[in-house]
Amino acid sequence: MPTPTSVTVLGQGPMGQAMAHTLVDAGHPVTVWNRTPRRADGVVAAGARLAATPSDAVAAGDLVILSLTDYQAMWDVLGDAAASLAGRTLANLSSDTPDKTREAAAWAASHGASFLTGGVMVPAPMVGTDLSYAYYSGDAEAFDAHRATLARIGEPRFLGDDPGRAQLMYQAHLDVFLTTLSGFAHATALVGSAGITAETFLPEVMQLFQAIPDMIAEDGIDKLGAQIDAGEHPGEGSSNIMMGATADHIHAASKAVGIDASLPRAVQAHYRRAIDDGHGTEGWTRIIDGIRTPRASA
Repeated sequence: MPTPTSVTVLGQGPMGQAMAHTLVDAGHPVTVWNRTPRRADGVVAAGARLAATPSDAVAAGDLVILSLTDYQAMWDVLGDAAASLAGRTLANLSSDTPDKTREAAAWAASHGASFLTGGVMVPAPMVGTDLSYAYYSGDAEAFDAHRATLARIGEPRFLGDDPGRAQLMYQAHLDVFLTTLSGFAHATALVGSAGITAETFLPEVMQLFQAIPDMIAEDGIDKLGAQIDAGEHPGEGSSNIMMGATADHIHAASKAVGIDASLPRAVQAHYRRAIDDGHGTEGWTRIIDGIRTPRASA
């Protein structure tokens, strides 16, 4: 039986703790470090070793997982540990922009380390479960070498050698998630203006939410994606004119009841742009063009 890979986890917030616990439970030698050491008390009690410094932590792991606030935190933490990086793989699961991610990959390479960008797509309590999955990109050889270890965290899905791709996939998922939460909150405020409670409204709107996949992709999500990639936007039943009129009504209703109208205004602008560009009779997916090529602000 192969010897389990030694893993270092830098950062002991909820996600870092969840990953460290999962790896300890799977039999990996795990070393942790956190700026506030007491946050590691639970994982140390479970069997992890607490390192006194980032350099000591890096030196203890063949795979070094970073779960920090952002990429600047990586440079802040590892700035004095650069000499320990050679021959190791850094898997940075922190959130930031793709340019920062690519810069970090070049920095790691300059110190002799392999680099993977990662994005775990479940909250901390789900790490290590069958529902957990994560996107990675960067050094393919390093990914293959550590695939089995990363699979302890969640199903690893590799997106290629560009370190920015996994970061963008992660951010795109959160784009959908956060926009959806804002939609729920805005809609709750909208009906609340007439005295409809959240307790009444949310179970009702969940019926719509659960039906959305079938509503937007009657012939399957793969076909919808292929149409978007091909620049095809059929408008039968959901033209931009029709959808834009609905967006106008939501914006007007929001203003009429006195709640914040910035979210419906943004949605309204997407459809107005498509209609202004001559795509009124095409389908709602045509709004992607306007999002890809925003007009300069006046």
